[in-house]
Formats: sequence, C-alpha cells, structure tokens
Amino acid sequence: MNQLEQLKQYTTVVADTGDFQSIKAYAPRDATTNPSLILKAVQKDEYKPLLEKAVRDNPNASTGEIIDRLLISFGGEILKIVSGRVSTEIDARLSFDVEANVQKGRELIDLYERAGFDRERVLIKIASTWEGIKAAEILEKEMIHCNLTLLFSLPQAIACAEAGVQLISPFVGRIYDWYKKQTGLDYQGAEDPGVQSVKRIYNYFRKFGYDTEVMGASFRNTSQILELAGCDLLTISPDLLQKLADSNEPVERKLTADAAGTQGKMTVDEKTFRFMLNEDAMATEKLAEGIRAFCADSNKLKQIVSAMR
Repeated sequence: MNQLEQLKQYTTVVADTGDFQSIKAYAPRDATTNPSLILKAVQKDEYKPLLEKAVRDNPNASTGEIIDRLLISFGGEILKIVSGRVSTEIDARLSFDVEANVQKGRELIDLYERAGFDRERVLIKIASTWEGIKAAEILEKEMIHCNLTLLFSLPQAIACAEAGVQLISPFVGRIYDWYKKQTGLDYQGAEDPGVQSVKRIYNYFRKFGYDTEVMGASFRNTSQILELAGCDLLTISPDLLQKLADSNEPVERKLTADAAGTQGKMTVDEKTFRFMLNEDAMATEKLAEGIRAFCADSNKLKQIVSAMR
C-alpha cells in the first residue's frame, strides 16, 4: 500500500487544484480551488472551452459575473468527479467587507443550485479576516457552508470555530516559508512551524469540542503532510499527491482526538482578535500577502475574460 493510500486511512485527502485530470488520477474525496489555481487552469488548452463557453453564454453580463459563472463551471466539473465537496473562493478584494462577502456567497450558492448541485457539496471560501469570519457566521446560519482560508494563527482559528464555520484551512507551507526566511533554517518534520501551528489548532478544537473541520493546506513537501496524518482533512497539490503515491514507506497517525494538550480556553472577540493578529508578525504579513496575491491573480483572470469579449 503506497503512502497516499495509507494516508487516506487516517485523513480525508483533498485535491488542491483546478485540473480535472489530476483530480481523476488521485481519487480525492474533495477538491479546493482558488483564483491562482483557476488562472493556471484556464491557460491550459484542455480547459479553454470552459472559459470560452462562460464568455459566449453570458454576452450581457459583467466581467465579474462571467468569472462567477466560470468558477461554477469549474466547480461543477469537479463535483462530477469527486464524491464530496468543492471549495469556491470569493474575490479577495471583498476580504474586509462583511455584507459583500455574504451577498457573493449567496450568489455563488444560487448559481450552483441552478446548475443542479446541492449546497451541501459546496464550501464558500473566504479569507480569515475578522470581516470574513463574521460573513461566514451569517452564511452558516443560512446553511451556506464556508471554508476560511489564509489562516495562519490560533486566534483566527478560534474565531472561526466560535462563529460556527464548517471548515478552516491553516496554511502550513506559507508559515514554513516565513520562518525559513527569518531564520535561515530548513525545518524538518515535527520541528516545522507550519506543522506545529496546525497541530496546535487541531488539539485545541478537539479539547474544547468544536465541530469546525481542520484542513491543513499549502504544503511544500511530503514530510509536512505525513506529520499531520490524522488531521480531519489535508488539501494537497498534484505533484505532492504523486510523490505520496510513488512511496511505500509506512505512514503513522500523528494526530488523534485524545492528545488534546493542556492549553486553556481563549475568548476571541474583535478587539482581542485584532490585537493578537497584530502581535503575530508572521500571521499579519502572510494574511496581507495572500490577499494581495489572490487579488492580483483575480485581476489577471479578469483581463483574460475582458480580452475575449
């Protein structure tokens, strides 16, 4: 049994890609997308017909509306392949606007339902700003489930759990990147700061009985993935899925619900959230950087669509 098959015994494996062929190859239960992945996919010849159809079928729509339909086209094709859920991301420019996030979440779910897909199979992906978390709290009460992304710290995670968010995506690799740049150290295994962050969140959630699912994301190597075997879900890029499939080394479960640790419970209101995030230079910088990067790729996608009209 290869490492990917072993990992699936402990953790729900999710494909971190917009590439349908990769999704078919590795048989994950769920799949996640983001603006960067969709931008990458539409530049491949095999996916250009989806882009062309979205433009052709909506001649009177705005560029933003066409992109929404393109996202649903990709999500719909993915849902035909996976048995579980797909995550579709809201434009990162809305990251600090509660009302706009709520409205866009409703619009995307409406498009999915009109395309014949149940809302239970869709996660609306929103940045883990205070405003994004508050928007997700409203959407969750309407049975529109959310995936809070660009998450780099325990206070962000706790705020999400207290808001009743379905799932969070703590970013292992980007935390690792920050600390490696700061210290010059190439962290391995359990010493990896990104791995430690997800373990801390997972243990906290288990200790205090939160239902919010923890999905480790943004991996740089298979060592990070294997150190989190047992996490609720792990979303993994196709190249790392292939590396796991190519190895037959044993996989040991590292995270369990009964190893919850001793940390006390924290209350995270808006003031506490903003202060604690501000005190965490890594989380502050990586959240801002992530929003900027997703905005940049969304703008590139808009330029591609505009040029086709």
